Amino acid sequence: MNSAANDAFVVFDRVQKSYDGETLVVKDLNLSIGKGEFLTMLGPSGSGKTTCLMMLAGFETATHGDILLDGEPINNIPPHKRGIGMVFQNYALFPHMTVAENLAFPLEVRNIGKSAREEKVRRALEMVQMGAFGGRRPAQLSGGQQQRIALARALVFEPELVLMDEPLGALDKQLREHMQFEITRLAHNLGITTVYVTHDQTEALTMSDRVAVFDDGRIQQLAAPDILYEQPENSFVAQFIGENNTLLGTVKEIKDDVALVELDDGELIDAKPVNVSKPGDRTLVSIRPERVEISKDRLSPDAHLVHAEVLEFIYMGDIYRTRLRVAGNEDFVIKTRNAPDQRRLKPGEHIEIGWMPQDCRALDAP
Repeated sequence: MNSAANDAFVVFDRVQKSYDGETLVVKDLNLSIGKGEFLTMLGPSGSGKTTCLMMLAGFETATHGDILLDGEPINNIPPHKRGIGMVFQNYALFPHMTVAENLAFPLEVRNIGKSAREEKVRRALEMVQMGAFGGRRPAQLSGGQQQRIALARALVFEPELVLMDEPLGALDKQLREHMQFEITRLAHNLGITTVYVTHDQTEALTMSDRVAVFDDGRIQQLAAPDILYEQPENSFVAQFIGENNTLLGTVKEIKDDVALVELDDGELIDAKPVNVSKPGDRTLVSIRPERVEISKDRLSPDAHLVHAEVLEFIYMGDIYRTRLRVAGNEDFVIKTRNAPDQRRLKPGEHIEIGWMPQDCRALDAP
């Protein structure tokens, strides 16, 4: 979904947050989230993403700036009056209540009558495929079932905005992947605006309409998942999102949107200049593993060829993962499809590899 086509439903306007009056954990945040959009805040621990979510929920107060919901400032509105659904990693279900009573609680608080309550609870349980579990207590449910109930409770009063803080962190890999698709499907089917916090890049890329990558209290890049992965704007995003090959060098020349880079081992390569501006700039050159070819007949005449030494060749089922020494970097990785014509490489073998210059990005040196 393209949020530009929607009116901004959630707005952070020059928001800052400090806990000690000196150090800013969120620095001048400007962010607009469209109605019905699924936006993920992604970043390492301490990057500011959870603090932003907690300010939106009302559990933290912004030190500076305004947060608006559907055009109205909400800085001074207490959490229970914001009408926002919340899902946490630890489920936060009441252990002494049945599943149905847990779901009915947010409806009782809103003075919704008994028959309407029962109907909404029934609908919410059906929505997460837990219709037969209303009489059970949380302790009688598995982790995945408890997370479904926590999700149903966040949706039962039909909020327009749902916030999720690492909701799948406690689940095993298979269940986690299943719940990623369930949550995304529900959010889009119901037209709910969702703000999701995670440090898991795969989760962010799989679920989101847009991803805001946080580091050091700022958004480093805000884009659709494919743009974020294919066109990182700086070295932090390139390194943080997915697997990435990097080579250090110095810009020798920039001409016609092509940077000539001299790698630290003396090799010259072409790259797309992203945030380097002049000869002499140090740069981190970034190439995704799947953009590199080890077979010359799959490369066009414009491809750039470099020498490499095979260090490791690992069978992973659907792909082969080859680790190489390239320009002094011993962690240069290539992923190739498991195909009948794929040659198995041997450690110690010397080969030529290649990639297209447009797939190679000259970023800021860390």
